[in-house]
Amino acid sequence: MKVIILVGGEGTRLRPLTYSIVKSMVPVINRPFIEHVILKLAAHGINDIVLAMGYKPDSIFSYFKDGAGAGIKLTYSLEEKPLGTAGAVKHAAQHVDDTFFVLNGDTFSDIDYTEMLQLHRRNKAMATIALTRVEDPTLFGVVETGPEGRVTAFIEKPARDQVTSHWINAGVYILEPAVLDYIPDNEFYMFEKGVFPALLAKGAPVYSYASQAYWIDVGRPSQYHRLNCDMLEGKCSSPLYKAESVIIEAGCAIHPSAQITGPARISAGCYVGEEVHIQGPAVIGCGCRIEKGSLVENSILWDNVIIGAGASVIDSIIASGVKIIENARLEGQTINQDAAADHATK
Repeated sequence: MKVIILVGGEGTRLRPLTYSIVKSMVPVINRPFIEHVILKLAAHGINDIVLAMGYKPDSIFSYFKDGAGAGIKLTYSLEEKPLGTAGAVKHAAQHVDDTFFVLNGDTFSDIDYTEMLQLHRRNKAMATIALTRVEDPTLFGVVETGPEGRVTAFIEKPARDQVTSHWINAGVYILEPAVLDYIPDNEFYMFEKGVFPALLAKGAPVYSYASQAYWIDVGRPSQYHRLNCDMLEGKCSSPLYKAESVIIEAGCAIHPSAQITGPARISAGCYVGEEVHIQGPAVIGCGCRIEKGSLVENSILWDNVIIGAGASVIDSIIASGVKIIENARLEGQTINQDAAADHATK
């Protein structure tokens, strides 16, 4: 079974973190986000994966090469210009010859892909769309359904007075190759506004798979932060992480007076100084240095971050290589190296 993952563009909503790194490679519990997604697919026997990419592909190539372990085959489909969700799939269609999955590379979920495929086949559907329920559907695409889950209408990002359902498009599809005929070649084209409405207009069998499983769109820093914390707390699953109270990897130097309250992951080669307090949920990346009397609370530190003595980092995300000066206080901040001078030194 093949899957096309829409790795996509630079992810402007996740800035400033993605100025220097493609969004699919941002670390979640210190492993690339897309690696968690790939291995979850492999757990359902979906191990022939096409990555549809158009932005900074070199970092993905160098990390994964032609596979991700466990018998997983990776193929790369590179776009010379933005093609949209459907256009990117049509561009990658040379690698598809049978029923296939499509995943939006911005989302993480515990959706049961095996059960979804069984439903797709049972319904003899041309397309099956995974749905998830959200409290505020105005930021997403609402999907209306009829008897037995057959899709009847799409409302893309409705105004509040247009909300007819709280079930939204979860960005996970199962498609038959015939769907590709509804997508023009080498053009920017979207599933949500082009392909799916056209299928409905033709009376094609389009069905939904409604799931209450964990689901999150990590396109914004606050949601990215939440995913890390949820995984630490065991609210979602990944083959790459088993939720535990405190994990301290090899090569760390932890002062006896430091207080670490989980859940927390302290990665290899870190230094945690005297009277430091780490209050979970917290992820400390490789090679970080947290100096005397500092506080790190409910925060995500990438690799090689330095927290100066007496500094406080609360509810924040700090990108690799940033140095926070002594006695600085950061709360609710997202800091990369360019932003550090403006925020971390005040």
